[in-house]
Amino acid sequence: MKFTPIFAATMTAMLALSGCESTNSASPAPSAAVQKAQSTDIAFEKFTLDNGLEVVFHTDHSDPVVAVALTSHVGSARELPGRTGFAHLFEHLLFLESENLGKGGLDKLSARIGGSGANGSTSRDRTNYYQAVPSNALEKMLWAESDKLGFFINTVTEQVLAKEKQVVKNEKRQNIDNRPYGHTYAVIDKTLYPAGHPYSWQVIGSLTDLQNATLDDVKEFFKRWYVPNNVTLVVSGDFEPQQAKEWVHKYFDEIKRGEDVTPNKKQPAQLTTTKKVMFEDNLAQLPELTMVWPTVSIYHEDSYALSVLAALLGDGKSAPLNHQLVDEMKLTSSVDVYGWESELAGQFFISSRGFNNVKLDDIESGINTALANFEKQGFDQADLDRIKAGQETSFYKGISSALGKGFQLAQYNIFANDPGYINQHGKRILAVTKDDVWRVYNQYIKNKPFVATSFVPAKHTELALSGSKLVTVEQEKIVNGAEQSFDASQQAQYQRTPSTFDRTVEPAYGKDPVLSVPQVWNETLDNGIRVSGIVSNETPLVQVNIDIAGGMLFDDINKVGVANLVGELLNRGTQQQSITQFEDAIKALGADIGTYTTSNSIRITASMLSRNYDEVMALINEMLLTPRWDAAEFEQVKTRLKNQIIEQQSSPRAIADDQFKQLVYGKDNLFSHNLAGSVESLDKINLADLKQFYKDNVLPNLTTIQIVGDIKENDVLGPLTALNTQWKAKARQLPTIKQPSLSAKPRLYFYDVPGAKQSQLRIGHASLLADDKNFYNAQVMNYRLGGGGFASKLTQELRETKGYTYGVRSNFYGDKNKSNFMISSGVRSNVTLESIEIIKDMTTNYGADLAQSDLDTTKSFYLKSNARRFETLGAKLGILRDMATYNLPANYVQLRAKGIEQLALNDVKALAKDYIKPQSLVYVVVGDAKTQLKRLDKLGLGKPVLLN
Repeated sequence: MKFTPIFAATMTAMLALSGCESTNSASPAPSAAVQKAQSTDIAFEKFTLDNGLEVVFHTDHSDPVVAVALTSHVGSARELPGRTGFAHLFEHLLFLESENLGKGGLDKLSARIGGSGANGSTSRDRTNYYQAVPSNALEKMLWAESDKLGFFINTVTEQVLAKEKQVVKNEKRQNIDNRPYGHTYAVIDKTLYPAGHPYSWQVIGSLTDLQNATLDDVKEFFKRWYVPNNVTLVVSGDFEPQQAKEWVHKYFDEIKRGEDVTPNKKQPAQLTTTKKVMFEDNLAQLPELTMVWPTVSIYHEDSYALSVLAALLGDGKSAPLNHQLVDEMKLTSSVDVYGWESELAGQFFISSRGFNNVKLDDIESGINTALANFEKQGFDQADLDRIKAGQETSFYKGISSALGKGFQLAQYNIFANDPGYINQHGKRILAVTKDDVWRVYNQYIKNKPFVATSFVPAKHTELALSGSKLVTVEQEKIVNGAEQSFDASQQAQYQRTPSTFDRTVEPAYGKDPVLSVPQVWNETLDNGIRVSGIVSNETPLVQVNIDIAGGMLFDDINKVGVANLVGELLNRGTQQQSITQFEDAIKALGADIGTYTTSNSIRITASMLSRNYDEVMALINEMLLTPRWDAAEFEQVKTRLKNQIIEQQSSPRAIADDQFKQLVYGKDNLFSHNLAGSVESLDKINLADLKQFYKDNVLPNLTTIQIVGDIKENDVLGPLTALNTQWKAKARQLPTIKQPSLSAKPRLYFYDVPGAKQSQLRIGHASLLADDKNFYNAQVMNYRLGGGGFASKLTQELRETKGYTYGVRSNFYGDKNKSNFMISSGVRSNVTLESIEIIKDMTTNYGADLAQSDLDTTKSFYLKSNARRFETLGAKLGILRDMATYNLPANYVQLRAKGIEQLALNDVKALAKDYIKPQSLVYVVVGDAKTQLKRLDKLGLGKPVLLN
């Protein structure tokens, strides 16, 4: 995306990371980076309609994509005790129906126009709805968003409300109740904030409150808060402002203003003494300590220095908390330190999950020692500069898409009352001084009361922090047949909201966008490395991907995990630099270098400012040519992996994935094993195994490099000279893995997780490999089954009609060596049987039931969404990686589009018959056997096999 460069900080995932503008008169003069930030801005236009709707435009014509984000300044903090969860409920309801789009209208529209998928999110303080679409669909999106704001609430009926309550409950079961440590934030917030404080309850709300909510309650909440004078509309991307402004007036002007909205007052938490609580987590295998200090609200002047403090304490090998707890005391594999600033208050977290049977008293002691060492040893300007160096890169990555910039402009407009704060945020974090950091440390952390939560495995309270009080959380009981019934197919009867024009007429498309396909360059180095690239000067960034073919393929099935350990150890120092020195060198450049292993490669990824490309590639060269193979790091990584494997043994989702792999591929197949290995296989592996693997299998002639960004081909190749001349090729063939055969009949398996609130389902079979000529078309065929999100039949039936699940999907997952077709979902426990019956019926009849309208929707999505295929550096990098992996031509996107255009209904039906095999499906259920196992006898799939 084209924009004027600035140097600024990125937001955290919660859109809450902030910083501080120093007022210290002794501060040094601004650095060159700060001066640069002060001289350049992101351009935007803001105007306000008569009804109070605030509108922000940012134009960018580099890609034929436009993003629309509608953000309401209402979150869970606007709710009342006994009436919680309403804001999050509306995040769901607003996608279902409106007067002029009809039932499921927004999701159907998104599929037809090639959108990124209409979505939303809710926080304590705001609810947003967003989507990126081809630029010729902007008027359609403004029409749809205005319908959501002004022509929606009449369509909400008792039946609609009852169904969506079930969807929200399923979301809570999936993301909180059925996940280890899922209740952490609920326990923290209830302990930190007094009863009645807007942050003392969770965004998702109380299930009791939600169930008791009446239709009148819900409508009253909507009419109070979802009004133009409490909403920001952002349009960002490829559009003409004058035309867009006319459309905004047309569709939004007549929506009536609501009651005046008074800003909430700041309400920071007030602790007079430290509070220690513990929670017995039935799904946790390891103890976890979280310490939380109350701090400041978002964009408070101290929040910037607090974010720098968090990085100083916990980011990197040399950070005091990591050094003490990980390296010295060996109690854990990591420590998380972060701030969470919201509109009314803020929190500062230090959290660490101990190894098996570690007492949390020991972790607290280690944290106290680390903080004491931090006070004694301090930090220097170089440490501060390293933290700041990453901010420019992070910021550019955060706004590399139209949607990314739309998010941030809305965020600043709502919480800073000025979208132009996007041009101030970075300057403030860059202005943080050492004095600022020490001041906030002393003011908010040192010797200050805090909340400490100990999450321990059930019946292991002896691991909790001494003096902790046992607490509980609200948890529902799953009873067969206890849920409220509803008929989601009922049509709402209501008097239509009047309008000055006929809103039932969907606007026409604008002029078809011209898709500019980037030019790809290719080069093969003397030692066999294949390099490809795309020049993209929309941001001053470069992203690099290096794939060394093999990975897990080269593992011995009796010693799985060697390849993964090689990937883990590669970027942990070099023969010339310790891991601390190597990390510091990367951070000083504001870069990221990651290494990891996949089932068929060892992958190195890097992102950097283009001006630092040479220096970053020099570090990668050093890492690849002279890895350190540090013995202490090796043992540390093994310990971490063993504990991760132990953790996975209690995660229903991880169990379901693991059991499905074993049953589909067979235990004698390498790919039925965990990539990281097992506790037993890790015990067998020594450092010599890694060195031998590196010598035999990390080879240039198995390597491809993809580079995208603000750099020309000639400038790319120079820094690769060392790899070309010093990395020697040798003959090496990739192993061939025997493909599993399909079962002659369906098989049903059950894994018992006592008391599980959800059943995790994995249903599928082995399938065609990703380099098969029909693999892509099979994915296209699957779009209407379960690959199209809310446009899919599985989602429409299991979620939108029945309310059985929060999400369900199907896909062909594969690469050149393995592949499977799989349907996955987490469903409410007491409808496990009914959910499987629907999936069983749908997979049996999918091909026969496909209609021309299904194919038309599928074609429209795939063809129109190509406008977004080249928008970001990551998207371009993915194109290059696919080309390298599967030997695809540079114009393969266009060739696939032509193939889709030629698909006929009979072709898609044939694909469904060939590649979805109901008679060979493996059904894996992970849930509560006591209440659900016997019921599954009714499926007609034979007696379920109990796996544990």
